[in-house]
Amino acid sequence: MARSQLIGIPPGDVEPMRPKILIYGGPGVGKTWVTLDFPSLYYIDTEGGAVRKEYQEKLRAGGGIYVGPKQGSLDFDVIINQVKALAHEQHGFRTIAFDSSSKLWNSALVDEQERLGSKDAFGAYKKVPTRKHSVLMSWVNRLDMNVIFTAHQKELWGMNDQKQREAIGFTYDGQDKLEYELDLVLRIGKVGLSRYAYVGKSRLPSFREGDVFDWSYREFAARYGQDVIEKDAAPLVLATKDQIDELQRLLAVVKMPDDWEGKVFKAAGVEGWVDMDTDKVENCLNMLKKRITP
Repeated sequence: MARSQLIGIPPGDVEPMRPKILIYGGPGVGKTWVTLDFPSLYYIDTEGGAVRKEYQEKLRAGGGIYVGPKQGSLDFDVIINQVKALAHEQHGFRTIAFDSSSKLWNSALVDEQERLGSKDAFGAYKKVPTRKHSVLMSWVNRLDMNVIFTAHQKELWGMNDQKQREAIGFTYDGQDKLEYELDLVLRIGKVGLSRYAYVGKSRLPSFREGDVFDWSYREFAARYGQDVIEKDAAPLVLATKDQIDELQRLLAVVKMPDDWEGKVFKAAGVEGWVDMDTDKVENCLNMLKKRITP
């Protein structure tokens, strides 16, 4: 009887997941101000606002630190390396915020356009930033931290009843696939002195699409689960040198398809074996060993 090729696994118990959200809105509605209230914040400050006294005070009070433009907050490679370090190092941070993700993305596009110059054609300037954004998101999805992407607001265009193009609402300014990667998208607004959050997209039962609630850390935590948001981060355990050495030894013996490693990396959201979780590498080792066992 032929060995089954099915790889599905049964559902099991899962731990509550950290919030990974996108918030957007116009200037002055409180996107940054409330973000700074999240616990133990590692603040990726792309717009340089963290040097302001009131921001410094909030960061200090909450046990947060920041990476500003002078430290490389507008460089995708720097930010990816920071997220990697937060993923596998032991540290006391619980939240990371990219403020704003709009500026990080748009700056990367401009830099790539300038680099390509006359060679830019058919949207070529988007290829490198898109690839780097994908790498960033693969690490964000492995990160045991609360994640907040803040974004600028822009008009959403569509067709009216007369088939004419017009503004039909608002959306965020940034990488157009970002909202698909996250479980919650909130549009932040302000009426008088009151700030509110409108739930635009949600996979979370406690945030129904169309809901409106007061925009504050306290209200968000009460809805999501304060115990989940404020728990310590658990670092990833990456593959050991011994595991990788053994894997390379086995790959020299076991004949695998040419694209096998690439598929493994893509499925794991990594670029190489050194970025793989130890348990996933162990699974690969066991599979390779079975292939050489009589």
